[in-house]
Amino acid sequence: MSRSAPNSLYMPAGILSRSEAQEICTRAIKNSPAPETRVNINSSARADTRFALNQVTTSGQNADTTVTITAIAGNRSASVTTNRLDEASLSTAAKQAYEIAQLVPPNPERMPELGAQNYPTPRERAVTLPTPAERAAAAKKVTEKARAAGLIATGFIECRAGATALANSKGLFAYDASAVVTMTATVRSTDGTGSGWACSDGEVFGDIDADHVAETAVQKALQSRNPVAIEPGRYVTILEPTAVGNLVQLIAGATQARSADEGRSFFSKAGGGNKIGMKVVDERVTLLTDPADSPSTGGGYDGDGLPLEKVVWIENGVVKNLAYDRFWAQKQGVQPTRSGGGGFGGPRSLRMLGGTTSTSDMIKSTERGILVTRFWYIRAVDPRTILYTGLTRDGTFLIENGQVTKPVKNFRYNESPIFFLNNLEAVGPAVRVNASENLGAGGATWMPTIKVREFTFSSLSDAV
Repeated sequence: MSRSAPNSLYMPAGILSRSEAQEICTRAIKNSPAPETRVNINSSARADTRFALNQVTTSGQNADTTVTITAIAGNRSASVTTNRLDEASLSTAAKQAYEIAQLVPPNPERMPELGAQNYPTPRERAVTLPTPAERAAAAKKVTEKARAAGLIATGFIECRAGATALANSKGLFAYDASAVVTMTATVRSTDGTGSGWACSDGEVFGDIDADHVAETAVQKALQSRNPVAIEPGRYVTILEPTAVGNLVQLIAGATQARSADEGRSFFSKAGGGNKIGMKVVDERVTLLTDPADSPSTGGGYDGDGLPLEKVVWIENGVVKNLAYDRFWAQKQGVQPTRSGGGGFGGPRSLRMLGGTTSTSDMIKSTERGILVTRFWYIRAVDPRTILYTGLTRDGTFLIENGQVTKPVKNFRYNESPIFFLNNLEAVGPAVRVNASENLGAGGATWMPTIKVREFTFSSLSDAV
């Protein structure tokens, strides 16, 4: 990569550059018979390494580019996707999309296509994938440490790089590139009673701290052997950053303004309207989405092509914003929210501002409580309260008189992040985690360790 070329990017083989993506969009629009046309391009490469039983089991890499052509005729639209980029294939896809568009029912909520937009100058960044040897070397750090301790390591390294583009017949063209890497490891004892987990997340492979993953997962596996059963109930609980992210990110997924305005969500206000301006959690809680936290080079854009911007959802415990798509924003007389997720699937990144209390100090100040590594099998119970259920996993411990004294059997919980963020006792520094059950999904998540009162554990689980 020429460092003298402004805003230049090194792209892995198979991923389209800005000029290549723009050329394809131009050809697709030119070949479309529809009154209006939108083109979406997703050009991506993926590399992964899986290890189990203390050895690498699979390693692979692939790349693909897909082009989705949407034909628009009034309020009717239809899309056809192809990964063939030649002129004839693009023309065929465009014609098929238009034929289908004329048959579908009109969408009364469809918004007009946007014209050209002003996007931030892209950050200069190498969008790269690690080699198989680099991934194997990282996996080896975990497997060797586990083997030396008489444990069994399993894990996954997933690396994604790619570019997206959006264009339409009104002159809009947007392009963005990004990369994300994740390493997770689960280490278990040979008798099956102990399990430890750790993760490292970043944008380039150099961000991955395999030594930390190995040390943390092995130590938790050793410490969690032969857990004891304690009564379910409400406990003072210290949630490590991944556990915090597992549940706090569910708030962002519930920020759709339309659901709130129509009385269908936690953010609906009794008697009508929404909770913007109302205090809903402890004043130490601030949640925001910031393009600077995204693994993107250009800040990103939403599904219609609007450039993303920083959005504060909750500030000092008070609801500041909800996610308005263009249709609902127009109906309510406000500006659309440029968070990238429209509130329906959640924004592309999420940060909870941290505090200064260390995890060790939280433990020292706890007379009796529970320490949780992470949650799993998270499922919705009540969207009106953002209530979810799931299981603790891979290291759950009892705290007594300021010390971690013994491992405990896993719990099923029934909790809402709104509930426990109202019972906040202490907040640690925020760190980047992968808090999704789907590795590599979504954008960057930054969460602190937190200590809360009366976290609800509803039953025991024999699962390790």
